[in-house]
Amino acid sequence: MKSALFLCVLLLGLQVQGQHRSDLNNEQQEQKTSHSQAEGKNLAHVKIASSNADFAFKFYKQVREENSNKNIFFSPLSISTAFAMLSLGARSNTLNQLHKGLAFNLTEMEEQEIHEGFQRVLQLLNEPGQEVQLSMGNALFIHKRLKLLQKFLDDVTNFYYSEAISSNFQNSSEAIKEINKYIETKTHGKIVDLLRRLDADTVMVLVNYIYFKGYWENPFDSSSTREDDFLLDDKNSVKVKMMHQSNYFNIHRDEKLSCWVVEIPYKGNVAALFILPDEGKMKQVEDALLKETMSNWMQSFKERKIYLHLPKFSISALYDVKSLFEKMGVTEVFSDLADLSGVAENTLLKVSAAIHKAMVDVSENGTEAAAVTVIQVVEVSALSPPPPHIRFNRPFLMLVFNKPTQNILFMGKIVNPADKED
Repeated sequence: MKSALFLCVLLLGLQVQGQHRSDLNNEQQEQKTSHSQAEGKNLAHVKIASSNADFAFKFYKQVREENSNKNIFFSPLSISTAFAMLSLGARSNTLNQLHKGLAFNLTEMEEQEIHEGFQRVLQLLNEPGQEVQLSMGNALFIHKRLKLLQKFLDDVTNFYYSEAISSNFQNSSEAIKEINKYIETKTHGKIVDLLRRLDADTVMVLVNYIYFKGYWENPFDSSSTREDDFLLDDKNSVKVKMMHQSNYFNIHRDEKLSCWVVEIPYKGNVAALFILPDEGKMKQVEDALLKETMSNWMQSFKERKIYLHLPKFSISALYDVKSLFEKMGVTEVFSDLADLSGVAENTLLKVSAAIHKAMVDVSENGTEAAAVTVIQVVEVSALSPPPPHIRFNRPFLMLVFNKPTQNILFMGKIVNPADKED
C-alpha cells in the first residue's frame, strides 16, 4: 500500500486580446546544460525558499477565509513556480504585482536570482536515484499561430525546463483532450479530465505538475489499524481508520500556541510535519503560521518516544487561483491592462483562468507481495516518564517539505479525513 501520494496540477490559460498570425518557432533544449552547471555553483534556491514559505502561508490564509470548515490541500511550490515562469514575460506593474504576490522582494534578490533559484529547485526535485518518487515539471501548450518571443522561449526552457507543445486551439475539444492526457500521464493516472473548457480566445495554456510518492522511514503496521472516532467538533464525529505506532520521533510541544508538532520522515530527503492544535486552538495556530514559527518548531525538536495515532485519509481539493490571487492584490495579469508583452510578438495577452488541483493519500507503508517484521529492543528506564499519546483525532495541519531545497512542497488542513472530495 502507498504511504503517501501527493499530486498537484496548476493550469493557466492565456487569452489573446488582439489578432496576429505566425508560425511557432519550436527551437528548444539548447544551453540547458551550461545554465545548469553555472547555476549549480550558487545558492539562489536558498534565497527563494524564504519567499516561497512566505507565499505558502499567505496563500493558505487566503484559502482559509473561504474554506474555514473544509479540508485544505495544495502545493504552494506548484503555484509559485507556474507564476514565476509566467513572470518572465510580464512587464511594468503586472510584473511588480506578481513579484509582490509571490512574496519576492527585489531589494533582497535580483530578478535573475529568482529564476535561477527555481531552476535549481527543479534540478534537485527531479534528481534521479532518490528514495522517493518525486517529479515536477512545466509545459506550454501554444496555439499554432502564436509567435513566442525567442527570449521568452529560451528562458522558460533554460530556467524551468518547460516543454513547448504546439496545439490547435481552434479545435478546442482536441486541445482539451491533449492537455488532459498530458496531465494524466505526468500524474501517473491520478488526475484525469481536469480541464473542462477553454475560452474561445485561448492561445496558450501553461501547466505545472508535481508528483510525490514516499514511504515512511518507520512504516505503520497495518494489523494495528482499527476503526476509531475523529472529532469534527465538540458535537460531531466520524469513523476513520486510525493507524498506530510506538516509536521515536522528533516532537515539540509549543506551549505558547497550544499545539503538538510531530515530524514523520519519509525514506530519502522529504519529511512531513503534523501539527495538532489543542481543542479550540486551531485558529490561534493558523494565525501564527509564518516561516519563523516553522523554523522555531524545527529548531526545538527533541527525539522522543511517543504513541502516535494518525488517521488514514485520501482527500482532494480544487481551487480557483485567479479568484484567490485577485483577493491577494494580484489583479492586473487577469485584466485587459495586463502587460505580458515579453511573451509573444505583437499580441496582447492576459490570464483568463488559473486552476489548481491537489490530492493526498496517506496510509500505512507496505510493499506488494512482501512483508517486513521489525522487532525493536530498547532499554527500560524506570526514571523516564511514560511516552505521551499524541492522537490526531481532531482537525490538524500538515506540511511536507523537501530538505535539500528547503521548500514546502505541500500544505493542508485535515478537517474531516472521511470527506474525500474537493
